[in-house]
Amino acid sequence: MPRNADATRARLLQAATDEFAEHGVAGARVDRIARAAGVNKNLIYVYFGSKEQLFDAVLEAHLTRVHDEVPFTAQDLPGYTARMFDFALAHPEVVRLSSWYALERRQHGPSPTEVAAYRVKLDAIAAGQRSGTPGARFTPSALLSFVFALAGAWTVANPLGVPVDASDPERLAEARRAAAEAVRLLSAATPAADGDAPLGPPPPTSTHQDA
Repeated sequence: MPRNADATRARLLQAATDEFAEHGVAGARVDRIARAAGVNKNLIYVYFGSKEQLFDAVLEAHLTRVHDEVPFTAQDLPGYTARMFDFALAHPEVVRLSSWYALERRQHGPSPTEVAAYRVKLDAIAAGQRSGTPGARFTPSALLSFVFALAGAWTVANPLGVPVDASDPERLAEARRAAAEAVRLLSAATPAADGDAPLGPPPPTSTHQDA
């Protein structure tokens, strides 16, 4: 791709990141994206095909960025959680994009990049469990879900978490420690204590009506 085309595509991706993070796929407007990028809106369709495909390209770019900037080590899930906490706090737009993706695009199936990224991590966790670290009390998919949920729980972009004031370093440090410590406990290799066994299936629901 010529250098000018690369620069145009990069400007479109940056403008689209801001627009999609704020408005989601349905609420985003190609006119605003093109105006912010300083290009004709027809170039969006030339480079990406559609608004939806542009969103997918934006998300793919950020998934690749997370993979490159936040190294994953299955034997140190608490450390990975802390690094993901830092990334999510520094880049709330990525958390917002992930939320919009779950709401508006996931029904179309995960992207190849997403599948590959998760597969590598899940395989690494499974291999680690066979060696004893992390522990095998939970499945690899459960552990990875815990990591991502806890790493992003305190960001302002998470609609379900309690955000931490980014200007309060003590509260930020405490939230970071709490996320990492929770994952350490969940991924511990030691067996559960008596009375703290993993939850079994829920009891059957009674079909009888109360008298």
